[in-house]
Amino acid sequence: MYEVKDWQHVFKLDPAKEISDAHLELICESGTDAIFVGGSDNITVDNVLDLMSRVRRYPVPCILELSTLESAMPGFDHYMIPSVLNSSNVAYHNGILHEAIKQFGHMMDYDLFTLEGYIVLNQESKVAQLTKAKTDLSIEDIAAYAEMIEEVYKLKTMYIEYSGTYGDVEMVKAAKRKLKSTRLIYGGGIDSRARAQEMREVADTIVVGNVIYTDIEAALQTVKVGLS
Repeated sequence: MYEVKDWQHVFKLDPAKEISDAHLELICESGTDAIFVGGSDNITVDNVLDLMSRVRRYPVPCILELSTLESAMPGFDHYMIPSVLNSSNVAYHNGILHEAIKQFGHMMDYDLFTLEGYIVLNQESKVAQLTKAKTDLSIEDIAAYAEMIEEVYKLKTMYIEYSGTYGDVEMVKAAKRKLKSTRLIYGGGIDSRARAQEMREVADTIVVGNVIYTDIEAALQTVKVGLS
């Protein structure tokens, strides 16, 4: 079983985007703790299966972030299930999970699943538009979500998603102050070693995605950052 609590750095690959074999090898052998496979649109069985099979050539854990039932398939090391708590659409709170259990519950190994308390904060992102997320949150809002995730829902992870833009460090800090046992994952706009370092000072796990497709060398520089 792969422990989320051990991850400090994760690369996130989008099945709908092209990546060469050479760049994929660099990513998978970079020393990252895991590879997330997931995206917001144009996710199909074929492109998820293709990407999984390519990542599987390497010993790095391969994790599916389950955003659609169409992408649900066996063969991944672990499954992360976002519950978008600031979405106005209940389907993105638990509806996809509910439907998945109806269809596949008889064959699920629940030890391989982690439910994420997911907060989307970039209004312009595809994921915010898809989930109809309320993104204009205050420091007090994000702190209350963090407290809810840890004290009421008792989830293992809280994921703050800025999706394509670099987030407000003070918002991330406000969440972190409320978390004791829940692991804080941050994703969005990490495109340099400096930004990776800054967010690693606050979050427990950083997720690096878009820069893989625009500047592979910058992406690789985000892996080995320490805490001051």
